[in-house]
Amino acid sequence: MATLHNAPASSWETSTTPRKNVDVPEGLWLKCPECAAMIYRKIMEEQEHTCPECRHHFRVTAQQRITCLVDPGSFEEMDANLAPSDPLKFTDKKAYTKRLADEQKKTGSKDGLRAGRAFIKGRPLMIAVMDFAFMAGSMGAVVGEKITRAVERATRENLPLMIISCSGGARMQESTLSLMQMAKTSAALARFHDAGGLFISLLSDPTYGGVTASFAMLGDVIFAEPKAMIGFAGPRVIANTIRAELPAGFQTAEFLQEKGFIDKIVPRNELRSQIARVIDYCNK
Repeated sequence: MATLHNAPASSWETSTTPRKNVDVPEGLWLKCPECAAMIYRKIMEEQEHTCPECRHHFRVTAQQRITCLVDPGSFEEMDANLAPSDPLKFTDKKAYTKRLADEQKKTGSKDGLRAGRAFIKGRPLMIAVMDFAFMAGSMGAVVGEKITRAVERATRENLPLMIISCSGGARMQESTLSLMQMAKTSAALARFHDAGGLFISLLSDPTYGGVTASFAMLGDVIFAEPKAMIGFAGPRVIANTIRAELPAGFQTAEFLQEKGFIDKIVPRNELRSQIARVIDYCNK
């Protein structure tokens, strides 16, 4: 009987041969938080940052939103160099000035909103896009000022206006100066309305606090992305305050549409067509 060491090479021998490690670039795949599917990132990005399996809408930066939404090369940014100051010398876990510097380095933006002229399917409009990547899209004096300037330019130039909200609310580091932006933006929108302007508001996940309580809910047409969370205070805060169980789906876009707060829930891949349709209808 042949001994083992004299036997010809067999499958069990070759299968135990160590294999070289194959380097997979970090971030190439990601897990969908909705359906738990493993998604190839490039495919997700090509489908406007939505899950190819369940159509979950991932959060996007202001730049990604602009790239997906407006006609290529048509965005003309305004007021990009407006930067916040620190009049209150605010410090929590770190100084506000340090926090701003860190956020500016991370995002490449001076603050959490980009605004300017653009075209969507050939229709000109003024657009303002909040960026959740910058301090959770919080609204401070610069965000309020840029929105107000965008509204006033739309009024002067007789352009439709679109604001895309994605925010945790007013910026606590600016205290009352932040809360003042609620009245400031709302007053500008009232003048825009009186001039006959069209304001399309898109609520994305999440839209909360002073943003919800001001310009986000003042649209002539209010769209929302599927399953976006929208409200003033968070559901846990409300539940703990009123000591009651909240309805199923509370504060989701679908719940708010059912209650009449939202006109239409629009998936990201249909948004360009829906905006163009609204603009055309109002221009008749």
